[in-house]
Amino acid sequence: MTTILGSFPHTSGARAVLPFRRRPGRPRSGRQPTPASGGSVTALVRDPIPLPARPGRRPPAAGAASLALRPLLDPPRRAARVIAVFPSALYLETRGGPEPRVLAVVTCDAVRLPNAVVVAAERREQPFRSVREGDEATVGDGRVEAGALCVRVRRWWDPAPALGLVQPAALARGVAVLEDAFVAAGMAGGGLAGHPDPLALAECCAAGDLAGAVEAAERIVGLGPGLTPSGDDILCGLLVSLRLVGGAVAAQRGGTAVWLADWLGAAVTADAGTRTTALAATLLHCAAAGGAGGEIAAVLRCVTGHEPPSAAVRRLLAIGHTSGTDLAWGVLAGCRATLALTSPGHRRPAVDPAEHTA
Repeated sequence: MTTILGSFPHTSGARAVLPFRRRPGRPRSGRQPTPASGGSVTALVRDPIPLPARPGRRPPAAGAASLALRPLLDPPRRAARVIAVFPSALYLETRGGPEPRVLAVVTCDAVRLPNAVVVAAERREQPFRSVREGDEATVGDGRVEAGALCVRVRRWWDPAPALGLVQPAALARGVAVLEDAFVAAGMAGGGLAGHPDPLALAECCAAGDLAGAVEAAERIVGLGPGLTPSGDDILCGLLVSLRLVGGAVAAQRGGTAVWLADWLGAAVTADAGTRTTALAATLLHCAAAGGAGGEIAAVLRCVTGHEPPSAAVRRLLAIGHTSGTDLAWGVLAGCRATLALTSPGHRRPAVDPAEHTA
Protein backbone atom coordinates (compact mmCIF):
# COMPACT_ATOMS: atom_id res chain seq x y z
CA MET A 1 0.00 0.00 0.00
CA THR A 2 1.36 3.36 -0.95
CA THR A 3 0.85 6.36 1.33
CA ILE A 4 1.92 9.97 1.20
CA LEU A 5 3.89 11.21 4.20
CA GLY A 6 4.57 14.90 3.80
CA SER A 7 5.75 15.22 0.20
CA PHE A 8 7.70 11.94 0.03
CA PRO A 9 6.07 8.67 -1.20
CA HIS A 10 6.71 5.49 0.84
CA THR A 11 5.68 1.83 0.36
CA SER A 12 4.54 -0.13 3.40
CA GLY A 13 6.82 -3.04 4.30
CA ALA A 14 9.44 -2.07 1.73
CA ARG A 15 12.58 -0.03 1.67
CA ALA A 16 12.28 3.70 1.35
CA VAL A 17 12.12 4.91 -2.21
CA LEU A 18 14.78 7.49 -1.34
CA PRO A 19 17.32 5.62 0.80
CA PHE A 20 18.93 7.55 3.65
CA ARG A 21 22.63 8.19 3.30
CA ARG A 22 24.66 9.58 6.15
CA ARG A 23 26.74 12.57 5.20
CA PRO A 24 29.74 13.94 7.02
CA GLY A 25 28.74 16.46 9.64
CA ARG A 26 25.04 15.56 9.67
CA PRO A 27 23.61 14.79 13.12
CA ARG A 28 22.64 11.31 14.14
CA SER A 29 19.05 10.20 13.98
CA GLY A 30 16.94 11.64 16.79
CA ARG A 31 18.97 14.84 17.17
CA GLN A 32 17.81 18.27 16.04
CA PRO A 33 20.08 19.96 13.47
CA THR A 34 22.20 22.79 14.86
CA PRO A 35 24.73 25.09 13.22
CA ALA A 36 27.53 23.35 15.16
CA SER A 37 26.59 19.94 13.79
CA GLY A 38 26.49 21.14 10.21
CA GLY A 39 22.69 21.26 9.97
CA SER A 40 20.41 24.26 9.63
CA VAL A 41 17.90 25.94 11.91
CA THR A 42 14.65 27.42 10.63
CA ALA A 43 13.24 30.31 12.69
CA LEU A 44 9.64 29.80 13.76
CA VAL A 45 7.22 32.74 13.84
CA ARG A 46 5.22 32.64 17.03
CA ASP A 47 2.81 35.00 18.74
CA PRO A 48 4.55 37.82 20.64
CA ILE A 49 5.66 36.79 24.11
CA PRO A 50 3.90 38.90 26.76
CA LEU A 51 6.22 41.38 28.42
CA PRO A 52 6.87 40.62 32.07
CA ALA A 53 5.19 42.93 34.49
CA ARG A 54 7.24 45.05 36.82
CA PRO A 55 6.81 44.39 40.54
CA GLY A 56 3.43 45.75 41.57
CA ARG A 57 2.37 46.36 37.97
CA ARG A 58 0.12 44.56 35.56
CA PRO A 59 1.49 43.51 32.14
CA PRO A 60 1.55 46.39 29.60
CA ALA A 61 -1.78 47.05 27.90
CA ALA A 62 -1.90 47.79 24.17
CA GLY A 63 -2.96 51.28 23.12
CA ALA A 64 -3.77 53.23 19.95
CA ALA A 65 -2.40 56.78 20.14
CA SER A 66 -3.34 59.96 18.31
CA LEU A 67 -0.68 61.20 15.91
CA ALA A 68 -0.86 64.53 17.76
CA LEU A 69 0.93 62.79 20.66
CA ARG A 70 4.05 61.76 18.77
CA PRO A 71 6.07 64.67 20.24
CA LEU A 72 5.27 63.24 23.68
CA LEU A 73 5.45 59.50 23.07
CA ASP A 74 8.40 59.12 20.68
CA PRO A 75 11.16 60.86 22.71
CA PRO A 76 12.74 59.38 25.85
CA ARG A 77 10.59 59.20 28.95
CA ARG A 78 9.81 62.36 30.84
CA ALA A 79 8.07 62.96 34.15
CA ALA A 80 4.34 63.61 34.24
CA ARG A 81 1.59 63.93 36.83
CA VAL A 82 -1.97 62.59 36.91
CA ILE A 83 -4.27 65.62 36.99
CA ALA A 84 -7.66 63.87 36.80
CA VAL A 85 -9.08 60.34 36.91
CA PHE A 86 -12.53 59.21 35.76
CA PRO A 87 -14.01 55.75 35.12
CA SER A 88 -13.48 56.11 31.37
CA ALA A 89 -10.42 58.39 31.20
CA LEU A 90 -7.38 59.69 33.01
CA TYR A 91 -5.35 62.79 32.18
CA LEU A 92 -1.61 63.27 32.60
CA GLU A 93 0.28 66.55 32.34
CA THR A 94 3.94 66.55 31.37
CA ARG A 95 6.38 68.97 32.95
CA GLY A 96 7.82 71.47 30.53
CA GLY A 97 8.23 70.98 26.81
CA PRO A 98 6.02 72.05 23.92
CA GLU A 99 2.36 71.27 23.35
CA PRO A 100 0.63 68.92 23.65
CA ARG A 101 1.34 68.90 27.37
CA VAL A 102 -1.71 66.89 28.43
CA LEU A 103 -2.26 63.30 27.35
CA ALA A 104 -5.53 61.41 27.84
CA VAL A 105 -5.75 57.65 28.28
CA VAL A 106 -9.32 56.57 27.52
CA THR A 107 -11.35 53.39 27.28
CA CYS A 108 -12.58 52.18 23.90
CA ASP A 109 -16.15 53.31 24.70
CA ALA A 110 -15.18 56.81 25.86
CA VAL A 111 -15.12 60.13 24.02
CA ARG A 112 -12.13 60.02 21.67
CA LEU A 113 -10.28 63.28 22.22
CA PRO A 114 -7.63 64.35 19.69
CA ASN A 115 -4.93 63.88 22.39
CA ALA A 116 -6.01 60.39 23.43
CA VAL A 117 -4.41 56.97 23.77
CA VAL A 118 -7.23 54.43 23.46
CA VAL A 119 -6.91 51.16 25.38
CA ALA A 120 -8.72 47.91 24.58
CA ALA A 121 -10.93 47.98 27.65
CA GLU A 122 -14.41 49.28 28.38
CA ARG A 123 -15.45 51.56 31.19
CA ARG A 124 -17.14 48.71 33.09
CA GLU A 125 -13.78 46.93 33.34
CA GLN A 126 -12.38 49.83 35.41
CA PRO A 127 -8.90 49.87 33.84
CA PHE A 128 -7.87 53.00 35.79
CA ARG A 129 -9.00 51.87 39.25
CA SER A 130 -5.42 51.70 40.55
CA VAL A 131 -4.55 55.29 39.51
CA ARG A 132 -5.11 58.30 41.76
CA GLU A 133 -5.11 62.01 41.07
CA GLY A 134 -1.68 63.43 41.90
CA ASP A 135 0.18 60.18 41.15
CA GLU A 136 3.59 60.44 39.54
CA ALA A 137 3.77 59.15 35.95
CA THR A 138 6.09 58.87 32.97
CA VAL A 139 5.44 59.39 29.26
CA GLY A 140 7.79 58.47 26.40
CA ASP A 141 9.58 55.63 24.64
CA GLY A 142 6.19 54.58 23.29
CA ARG A 143 4.75 54.05 26.77
CA VAL A 144 2.50 55.67 29.34
CA GLU A 145 2.96 54.61 32.97
CA ALA A 146 0.93 55.79 35.94
CA GLY A 147 0.61 53.90 39.21
CA ALA A 148 0.20 50.21 38.38
CA LEU A 149 -1.01 51.06 34.85
CA CYS A 150 1.34 50.62 31.89
CA VAL A 151 0.21 51.20 28.30
CA ARG A 152 2.42 50.48 25.29
CA VAL A 153 1.50 52.18 22.00
CA ARG A 154 0.98 49.53 19.33
CA ARG A 155 -0.60 51.64 16.59
CA TRP A 156 -1.54 55.22 15.70
CA TRP A 157 -4.68 56.98 14.51
CA ASP A 158 -5.12 60.34 12.77
CA PRO A 159 -7.28 62.91 14.63
CA ALA A 160 -7.76 65.00 11.45
CA PRO A 161 -10.35 63.27 9.21
CA ALA A 162 -9.87 63.23 5.44
CA LEU A 163 -12.94 65.00 4.02
CA GLY A 164 -12.00 65.05 0.35
CA LEU A 165 -13.08 67.90 -1.90
CA VAL A 166 -16.45 69.59 -1.54
CA GLN A 167 -18.10 72.01 -3.93
CA PRO A 168 -19.70 75.12 -2.38
CA ALA A 169 -23.18 73.99 -3.47
CA ALA A 170 -22.71 70.63 -1.75
CA LEU A 171 -21.43 72.39 1.36
CA ALA A 172 -24.57 74.58 1.42
CA ARG A 173 -26.73 71.45 1.38
CA GLY A 174 -24.59 69.83 4.07
CA VAL A 175 -24.83 72.83 6.39
CA ALA A 176 -28.62 72.90 5.99
CA VAL A 177 -28.83 69.18 6.78
CA LEU A 178 -26.65 69.67 9.86
CA GLU A 179 -28.77 72.56 11.12
CA ASP A 180 -31.92 70.44 10.80
CA ALA A 181 -30.23 67.52 12.59
CA PHE A 182 -29.23 69.72 15.53
CA VAL A 183 -32.78 71.05 15.83
CA ALA A 184 -34.24 67.55 15.66
CA ALA A 185 -31.82 66.39 18.39
CA GLY A 186 -33.04 69.18 20.69
CA MET A 187 -29.84 71.22 20.73
CA ALA A 188 -30.31 74.29 22.90
CA GLY A 189 -28.44 76.65 25.18
CA GLY A 190 -24.91 75.72 26.07
CA GLY A 191 -22.56 76.94 28.74
CA LEU A 192 -22.48 80.49 27.37
CA ALA A 193 -26.15 80.83 26.40
CA GLY A 194 -27.06 84.50 26.27
CA HIS A 195 -23.45 85.69 26.27
CA PRO A 196 -22.83 88.18 23.43
CA ASP A 197 -19.27 87.19 22.48
CA PRO A 198 -19.91 83.77 20.86
CA LEU A 199 -22.43 85.39 18.52
CA ALA A 200 -20.03 88.26 17.79
CA LEU A 201 -17.28 85.73 17.08
CA ALA A 202 -19.48 83.84 14.60
CA GLU A 203 -20.51 87.04 12.80
CA CYS A 204 -16.92 88.28 12.49
CA CYS A 205 -15.74 84.94 11.11
CA ALA A 206 -18.53 84.87 8.52
CA ALA A 207 -17.55 88.39 7.44
CA GLY A 208 -13.83 87.59 7.28
CA ASP A 209 -13.19 90.19 10.00
CA LEU A 210 -10.02 88.81 11.58
CA ALA A 211 -9.49 91.66 14.07
CA GLY A 212 -13.06 91.43 15.35
CA ALA A 213 -12.89 87.63 15.53
CA VAL A 214 -9.65 87.71 17.54
CA GLU A 215 -11.08 90.22 20.00
CA ALA A 216 -14.23 88.15 20.56
CA ALA A 217 -12.29 84.89 20.80
CA GLU A 218 -9.82 86.22 23.37
CA ARG A 219 -12.72 87.30 25.58
CA ILE A 220 -14.07 83.75 25.86
CA VAL A 221 -10.79 81.81 26.31
CA GLY A 222 -11.11 80.01 29.65
CA LEU A 223 -14.66 81.29 30.18
CA GLY A 224 -16.79 78.79 32.06
CA PRO A 225 -16.28 76.04 34.66
CA GLY A 226 -14.84 72.55 34.39
CA LEU A 227 -11.80 70.87 32.83
CA THR A 228 -12.81 72.26 29.44
CA PRO A 229 -14.58 75.62 29.86
CA SER A 230 -17.44 76.41 27.48
CA GLY A 231 -15.57 79.19 25.72
CA ASP A 232 -12.73 76.82 24.86
CA ASP A 233 -15.14 74.13 23.61
CA ILE A 234 -16.75 76.68 21.28
CA LEU A 235 -13.35 77.75 19.99
CA CYS A 236 -12.25 74.14 19.43
CA GLY A 237 -15.31 73.39 17.31
CA LEU A 238 -14.90 76.63 15.38
CA LEU A 239 -11.18 76.21 14.65
CA VAL A 240 -11.52 72.60 13.52
CA SER A 241 -14.39 73.27 11.14
CA LEU A 242 -12.78 76.39 9.66
CA ARG A 243 -9.57 74.47 8.93
CA LEU A 244 -10.93 71.12 7.79
CA VAL A 245 -14.12 72.13 6.00
CA GLY A 246 -12.41 75.20 4.58
CA GLY A 247 -9.63 72.99 3.26
CA ALA A 248 -12.17 70.63 1.67
CA VAL A 249 -13.99 73.30 -0.32
CA ALA A 250 -12.98 72.97 -3.97
CA ALA A 251 -13.05 76.68 -4.78
CA GLN A 252 -10.55 79.46 -5.08
CA ARG A 253 -11.90 81.19 -1.99
CA GLY A 254 -11.84 78.06 0.17
CA GLY A 255 -8.42 79.10 1.46
CA THR A 256 -9.88 82.13 3.22
CA ALA A 257 -11.40 79.96 5.96
CA VAL A 258 -8.07 78.17 6.46
CA TRP A 259 -6.27 81.51 6.61
CA LEU A 260 -8.74 82.66 9.26
CA ALA A 261 -8.16 79.46 11.24
CA ASP A 262 -4.38 80.02 11.07
CA TRP A 263 -4.47 83.50 12.54
CA LEU A 264 -7.32 82.90 14.98
CA GLY A 265 -5.68 79.70 16.24
CA ALA A 266 -2.36 81.47 16.75
CA ALA A 267 -4.09 84.21 18.74
CA VAL A 268 -6.03 81.98 21.15
CA THR A 269 -3.18 79.53 21.79
CA ALA A 270 -0.48 82.16 22.36
CA ASP A 271 -1.15 82.40 26.11
CA ALA A 272 -3.80 79.71 26.62
CA GLY A 273 -1.58 77.96 29.15
CA THR A 274 -2.01 80.87 31.56
CA ARG A 275 -5.66 81.63 30.84
CA THR A 276 -7.42 78.27 30.94
CA THR A 277 -6.96 74.72 32.21
CA ALA A 278 -4.05 72.59 31.03
CA LEU A 279 -6.39 70.17 29.26
CA ALA A 280 -8.33 72.95 27.51
CA ALA A 281 -5.09 74.62 26.38
CA THR A 282 -3.91 71.34 24.84
CA LEU A 283 -7.24 70.83 23.07
CA LEU A 284 -7.03 74.36 21.65
CA HIS A 285 -3.57 73.57 20.25
CA CYS A 286 -4.91 70.35 18.74
CA ALA A 287 -7.90 72.12 17.20
CA ALA A 288 -5.71 74.85 15.73
CA ALA A 289 -3.76 72.10 13.94
CA GLY A 290 -6.95 70.36 12.71
CA GLY A 291 -7.21 67.72 15.44
CA ALA A 292 -10.89 66.96 15.67
CA GLY A 293 -11.32 63.81 17.71
CA GLY A 294 -13.84 61.09 16.93
CA GLU A 295 -17.22 62.73 17.59
CA ILE A 296 -16.45 66.02 15.82
CA ALA A 297 -14.86 64.16 12.90
CA ALA A 298 -18.09 62.21 12.39
CA VAL A 299 -20.15 65.43 12.29
CA LEU A 300 -17.77 67.01 9.78
CA ARG A 301 -18.13 63.94 7.56
CA CYS A 302 -21.89 64.54 7.72
CA VAL A 303 -21.46 68.12 6.52
CA THR A 304 -19.39 66.94 3.56
CA GLY A 305 -21.91 64.23 2.66
CA HIS A 306 -20.01 61.13 3.80
CA GLU A 307 -22.28 60.07 6.69
CA PRO A 308 -25.93 60.47 7.73
CA PRO A 309 -26.15 63.10 10.46
CA SER A 310 -28.58 61.79 13.09
CA ALA A 311 -26.36 59.32 15.00
CA ALA A 312 -23.24 61.50 14.77
CA VAL A 313 -25.11 64.56 16.06
CA ARG A 314 -26.54 62.63 19.02
CA ARG A 315 -23.08 61.33 19.99
CA LEU A 316 -21.61 64.83 19.87
CA LEU A 317 -24.38 66.44 21.91
CA ALA A 318 -24.09 63.70 24.56
CA ILE A 319 -20.54 64.76 25.56
CA GLY A 320 -20.34 66.10 29.12
CA HIS A 321 -22.84 68.48 30.66
CA THR A 322 -22.52 71.29 28.12
CA SER A 323 -19.32 70.39 26.22
CA GLY A 324 -21.17 68.59 23.43
CA THR A 325 -23.52 71.52 22.85
CA ASP A 326 -20.66 74.04 22.99
CA LEU A 327 -18.57 72.01 20.54
CA ALA A 328 -21.58 71.67 18.23
CA TRP A 329 -22.20 75.42 18.39
CA GLY A 330 -18.60 76.08 17.36
CA VAL A 331 -18.71 73.50 14.56
CA LEU A 332 -21.89 75.00 13.15
CA ALA A 333 -20.48 78.54 13.38
CA GLY A 334 -17.33 77.43 11.55
CA CYS A 335 -19.29 75.66 8.81
CA ARG A 336 -21.55 78.67 8.29
CA ALA A 337 -18.53 80.97 8.17
CA THR A 338 -16.77 78.73 5.63
CA LEU A 339 -19.89 78.76 3.46
CA ALA A 340 -20.11 82.57 3.68
CA LEU A 341 -16.41 82.97 2.89
CA THR A 342 -16.75 80.85 -0.26
CA SER A 343 -19.72 82.79 -1.65
CA PRO A 344 -19.08 84.74 -4.88
CA GLY A 345 -20.00 88.05 -3.26
CA HIS A 346 -17.52 87.77 -0.40
CA ARG A 347 -14.68 90.28 -0.46
CA ARG A 348 -11.16 89.04 0.15
CA PRO A 349 -9.52 89.99 3.48
CA ALA A 350 -6.96 92.75 3.60
CA VAL A 351 -4.21 90.14 4.05
CA ASP A 352 -3.96 87.66 1.18
CA PRO A 353 -4.18 84.12 2.65
CA ALA A 354 -2.07 82.81 -0.23
CA GLU A 355 0.86 84.95 0.86
CA HIS A 356 0.64 84.86 4.67
CA THR A 357 0.29 82.08 7.21
CA ALA A 358 0.12 82.21 10.97
